[in-house]
Amino acid sequence: MNPKSHPLNRRTFLRGSGVALALPWLETFAASSRAKDATPKRFLSVYHPDGVGLPLKSDPAWKDWSWFPRGGEKDFELTKVLDVLQPLRSDITIYSGLSHPAARNVHGHSNADQYLTGAPVGGSGPYKNSISLDQVYAEHAGNFTRHSSLVMSTNGGVGGPRGAQTQSFNREGRPIPAMNKPKQIFDLLFVTSGKDAAAKLARSKSALDLLIANTRSLGRQLSKHDQQTLSQYLDAVRDTELKLEKAQKWLTTPVPQVDTRNLHLDAEPKEARLYFQTMYELIYLAFLSDSTRVATFQLGRENGEGPHDLLSLAVGLGGAHGLTHAVKNPGGWQNLGTYNRYQAEEFGRFVQKLKDTPEPNGSGSMLDNTLAMHGSASSSFHLSRNYPIITAGGKNLGFSNGRYLKFGTGNEDNQAGAGIVSDAGWTGKMEVEELPLARLFVTILQRLGLERDAFAGETGTLARV
Repeated sequence: MNPKSHPLNRRTFLRGSGVALALPWLETFAASSRAKDATPKRFLSVYHPDGVGLPLKSDPAWKDWSWFPRGGEKDFELTKVLDVLQPLRSDITIYSGLSHPAARNVHGHSNADQYLTGAPVGGSGPYKNSISLDQVYAEHAGNFTRHSSLVMSTNGGVGGPRGAQTQSFNREGRPIPAMNKPKQIFDLLFVTSGKDAAAKLARSKSALDLLIANTRSLGRQLSKHDQQTLSQYLDAVRDTELKLEKAQKWLTTPVPQVDTRNLHLDAEPKEARLYFQTMYELIYLAFLSDSTRVATFQLGRENGEGPHDLLSLAVGLGGAHGLTHAVKNPGGWQNLGTYNRYQAEEFGRFVQKLKDTPEPNGSGSMLDNTLAMHGSASSSFHLSRNYPIITAGGKNLGFSNGRYLKFGTGNEDNQAGAGIVSDAGWTGKMEVEELPLARLFVTILQRLGLERDAFAGETGTLARV
């Protein structure tokens, strides 16, 4: 890159030997590209399959292993399932009493498709989905970034009707294929061109080795603040690059089929955990580089047991889906709670990283300008009601955190459907009132800057959010 012939602008790349790396937003760009106050507004949705553990109050496991907190809006107490988020307590909000009306009598194996759409896809028969929340925002935010959205899942692809392996659906309701290989996503940042580029990259210890000289020349044009931002960004890219090489192999390694019911596995399955950390770090890099402002990540397929049941490997407790069926066995609720706890732990790690990173173009941290949502379309044992949802961040978008918000009536203690271990739960009559999750989605869209007053047939926002 010759600084004399290529002036700095928003689309400037670091280039070297056929490799190009998108740059994060730098204040030096402001004079030649966009206003200083055009701070990115970001949205992430993380989906986890198989619901959460909800023991009955009469069960000794309720004290420690029930997913929902106990207490009121501000004085809530996290159980062992979510206590890994305690350091982020002031940055998160937990919701209960929300669900999609069209899915309340759909079996949990078939409900992931509608989590971000709210569409009446039903449990059988003709199938028609609608646009997902992330894609509504991507149609707007994509005008400012290289990629309108980043769609990820552990299984990749689209799956099948009522068996989605992606959370994202376009305006026609067609599924958007998810990427599941870390290098696929890494290549969104590192673009090779020229016939010798791939060979040079393969011989290099790091793609960044090809760019260091250009970084030094660029640095002389940047402010001190931008030099720090660029250094932090390159460190994060290098760290992710080293991790993805190890994580990648676990997508092509067959999962051994063994009976683990009588095994007590003490060793942590670090490699599978590395995969999730790498995927989250790739989202972080995509946001930091402003390559996209919208991302979805599906941690596993409903009814699990797929070729990449990595959540199961990460926890080391056998098949993830099987944990929901074994809650009445000794230690069953604790095992399911441990599975949910791991999901919260990795989400918290990502949220903390956003919190620790100053916003390159604006005030506060990256977390202040990002709303990250973590949830599932099931609560207890395939029950498509009372979705367990956590949001984090969004302070500069108007979200007030450090709260546990209960909606609807008749289920303030989250005992409706608790303790069930059979399919009688999802077919049962709904005795409580829940509010439409789509109202939260309308609230999110409005605070992301869209003029919307309805979503999935529901009008209005969600009070108190």
